[in-house]
Amino acid sequence: MYLYYLLALVIIALDQLTKWVIDKTMHIGEKITIINDFFYLTSHRNKGAAWGILQGQMIFFYIITVVVIIGVVVYMQKYAKTNKILGISLAFILGGAIGNFIDRLFRHEVVDFFDFIIFDYDFPIFNVADSALVVGVFLIIITTILDERKERKEKNK
Repeated sequence: MYLYYLLALVIIALDQLTKWVIDKTMHIGEKITIINDFFYLTSHRNKGAAWGILQGQMIFFYIITVVVIIGVVVYMQKYAKTNKILGISLAFILGGAIGNFIDRLFRHEVVDFFDFIIFDYDFPIFNVADSALVVGVFLIIITTILDERKERKEKNK
């Protein structure tokens, strides 16, 4: 069980370290080419959520994030003991939520820097915490599908 919290802590540390490096070494708007026409490091700040929605709604984000963190911890304590993939997915979500919460709390904006162009679509710039949230949700979807299959198999026996 504690390993899930350790994983969340590693995600938070990696997220905050990478944001600190970007903040200290790049000007806002500065772009470094990693793979031309595909992957860039771009120093960007976001006062909203994904795709820049809800700009400047910090009180809303504080409340929602605290609710999510409490919910994830409760769910982790209750269900992660018997389901390793669920525990890992919740650790990713917890780490990602706390990583962006730290930015909102102390910077009043989120530092983003991963900038991808995929099939001529300039994907919104994101960070390690955002990536952890996406991985966590994806793993929950996989866990749900696997659990439903398992239940159907047991039901059909």
